[in-house]
Amino acid sequence: MNLPESVGSRIRELRKAKGWTQEQLAEAASLHYSYIGGVERGDRNISLETLEKIIAAFQIPAEEIFRFEDHTNRRKALDEHMTLISGRSTNEIEALTKINREVMATLDSSEKKDDR
Repeated sequence: MNLPESVGSRIRELRKAKGWTQEQLAEAASLHYSYIGGVERGDRNISLETLEKIIAAFQIPAEEIFRFEDHTNRRKALDEHMTLISGRSTNEIEALTKINREVMATLDSSEKKDDR
């Protein structure tokens, strides 16, 4: 798979994780929906400016677009988690992180008790 196909596939994964149609992504990125289809198929050699619009629409760090290595269910779950929190404020993200830490500590504690 070449770079345009890999980036396009990744954009499709992120779009689906967010539960968006191509039309919804196109609207959020101020692009035409048929253009998004071409990008996702790897038919379009998009500019950095266009890629920046797509990244901004997803509200994700730019490097997320280039995470091709892991196409497992774990990666999909992480992508979904990232899209769920990406539009939140810093204070909300910090609160969610604190809650996640507490939940994980409880899970870890429970696993240790089960191992006894």
